Amino acid sequence: MSDSGKLYVVATPIGNLSDASPRMREVLASVDRIACEDTRHARRLLSRFGIRGQLISLHEHNENARVEGLIEALRGGESLALISDAGTPLLSDPGFPLVRAAVAAGIDLCPIPGPNAAIAALSVSGLPPEPFRFLGFPPRQTTARARYFQSLSAATETLIFYESVHRLAGSLEAMSKAFGPDRPAFLGREISKLHEQLRHGTLSELLAWARQSSQARKGELVLIVGGAAADSADPEQSEVDAWLRALSGRLPPREAARVAAEVSGLPRNRLYKRLLAIQSDSDGSSGEKGN
Repeated sequence: MSDSGKLYVVATPIGNLSDASPRMREVLASVDRIACEDTRHARRLLSRFGIRGQLISLHEHNENARVEGLIEALRGGESLALISDAGTPLLSDPGFPLVRAAVAAGIDLCPIPGPNAAIAALSVSGLPPEPFRFLGFPPRQTTARARYFQSLSAATETLIFYESVHRLAGSLEAMSKAFGPDRPAFLGREISKLHEQLRHGTLSELLAWARQSSQARKGELVLIVGGAAADSADPEQSEVDAWLRALSGRLPPREAARVAAEVSGLPRNRLYKRLLAIQSDSDGSSGEKGN
């Protein structure tokens, strides 16, 4: 089955092992090596299906150092499978540097599709499935998180987040302030697992549940928020944001805001705060494990 010099990006179950596809099992049994987020977790998965694969760890702390050696192995004819702890690799999980390097090196790639918590949650959220934006984990810090959600308040797409159970209530509170307490939302907890729970409601209703329920402090979470009404978005905001992004690449933030204020006629302080929010949006991902 193995194709020499090919990188397989393999989706694995997010909870229910019956979601493992025959193709997933075939590929993992046939490749020369399997790059995985946690070798202990991967070994349990492989053992469940009677697979004895050679594992190499690839996680957020070592992936940049490992990429060159893996690319050389692929060039030398090895076949490699990339998996995460759960779901489709790269989505709030390690693997992007390897895939990017493989593309640059002309390595053959092959996606093995399968479970993904974000798409599974979207399918039952009752919110518009398209367009949507997958945003991964929000910033951890309270102030950065508030700015981050405020920068998304006029987005008309359905917004998909992963969040830690430890920060769920804080994020829902910040979302309620930025988006409004009546914005429709959905929470998927432990999707595909024994204690799966799906909750539909407004942000204020989900916040009340998160504060009161012990269930809200357990498991893996996907949080989906409906987009803003189309007529609530500022038609000039995208143009102003484009100016701020271009200027910030050449000038310090306060100077960029000053120049943008001269061009647009908008208050400099407002533009400075907007630029900080844009920068937080760009680099605020936590890189935590997702699905």
